[in-house]
Amino acid sequence: MSLNTYPLNKKLWSEFIGTFAMVFCGCGAMTVNEITGGSITHVGVAITWGLIVMAMIYAFGEISGAHFNPAVTIGFAVAKRFNWKDVPKYILFQVAGAFMAIAILWVLFPESNSFGHTYPAEGFEPYKAFILELLLTFFLMVVIINVSTGSKEIGTMAAIAVGGVILLEAMFAGPMTKASMNPARSLAPAIISGNLQHLWLYITAPIIGAFLAIISCKLVKDDNCCDENC
Repeated sequence: MSLNTYPLNKKLWSEFIGTFAMVFCGCGAMTVNEITGGSITHVGVAITWGLIVMAMIYAFGEISGAHFNPAVTIGFAVAKRFNWKDVPKYILFQVAGAFMAIAILWVLFPESNSFGHTYPAEGFEPYKAFILELLLTFFLMVVIINVSTGSKEIGTMAAIAVGGVILLEAMFAGPMTKASMNPARSLAPAIISGNLQHLWLYITAPIIGAFLAIISCKLVKDDNCCDENC
């Protein structure tokens, strides 16, 4: 089936399932690591995030574009690769998938205090966490916009590149901010665990970072570099 023949409802459910799987596995690894005293380790958590993103891009990239992230969807819309009228629908299904994942983790592991929620490390000021999350999402969106086809992350190159950059960023920045880069991924565990103090920065910083990534594309390439037909 060609890229443009999938109906919107199939794209939306692909975003739901992909975001659900990503958050369930990624936050699940963090939750299990928490309640078992570090058995998975930070490196194991980072690898889990990278691998599940890679797998979901393989699974759903051709259908929905494998955004799984409101910041990425907004970035594609800013780049004129995605219709603005579909942005709220994509985000709704992404957030719903994330909430479903955290709700199941809450049932499975009620002893957890966080379910993988994101927060700055002790002594790492919120403004620093904001800057770091902005930059992490900037780097992620730069990679995505350059390996994607239109608004879709498809195939081996996209899966390895995007999964790899998420693994890399989770590896080095995870200890400082949990390396969210994704408002939906942060929103669900924050609300279900009741840890809302720093939620604002994990919603705003990724969106700004994705926007700046599109601007940078236009600075280093021609003005139409990010358009669908580039």
